Amino acid sequence: MCEQQQPSPPPSPSKQFVCLSGLPRSGSTLLSALLSQNPLIHAEGNSAVCQFMWNTHTLCFAAPIEQIEANNRTNTLHDLIAHIPYVYYKNIGKEKTIIVDKCRAWTVPTNFDIAKKYIDVNMKCIVIERSVLDVIRSFTKLYMRNKWSQETINEALHKMLVANTEPIMVSLNGIRWAKQNNANHQHFLFIQYNQLVENPEKVMQAIYKFCGWTYFAHSYTNIVNLHPENDNHYNLTGFHAVRETIQKEDMPFPFVLDKTIEEKCRVLDQIMGY
Repeated sequence: MCEQQQPSPPPSPSKQFVCLSGLPRSGSTLLSALLSQNPLIHAEGNSAVCQFMWNTHTLCFAAPIEQIEANNRTNTLHDLIAHIPYVYYKNIGKEKTIIVDKCRAWTVPTNFDIAKKYIDVNMKCIVIERSVLDVIRSFTKLYMRNKWSQETINEALHKMLVANTEPIMVSLNGIRWAKQNNANHQHFLFIQYNQLVENPEKVMQAIYKFCGWTYFAHSYTNIVNLHPENDNHYNLTGFHAVRETIQKEDMPFPFVLDKTIEEKCRVLDQIMGY
């Protein structure tokens, strides 16, 4: 009988991985830009790591499992999945000892279980929250800047509030689950968008304490997105734009929301405690 293989250690165990998740239009791009000021931290745009790990995990325990088990190579599956984050970020310099991986799907229970199993049993996840009504208004302003018609905007907003759909409803489900499964505040740190904008220094201190990092003095008036996403892929100019200085957009809301949309948002905000 073949000897059972032991899982290989990750190729770069000196790197710490931290998840960044939460609602869309809630400041994750801004937070990534701030974190990237620290020369030890790499924080880029939306990552495919979570999807790769889930797809590979699902595939490995389906079609090839007969051959894998017959040849006592079960731990090969573990090695394949565990190496995905390191392969994905293989070109990140050695000086970057912290990887902040941004993906809204990290708060999906099965995905976070995969992160704990294959990356770090003590995985940390930063979760950004915002009023659903404000998220919808932010999307509306973005659509208007991109010259969408009112009819098209209303159609898009209605679709966002259908149960179990991306990008809002699945995220809300994940946030609820994370809050219910965060004993001793071990895995998840919840940040409100308003806190990030109004008191970024306090938020950054909380993040560093939560992640166990040595504090770094960040700048809130000279912000540069070192890893901008190509918004042409989303057909939305300015989708991930970051202002040089942190500030709220105080312009009046230039759109009358459909009453059904507004009521759904208010109900969701009440459920979530926003």
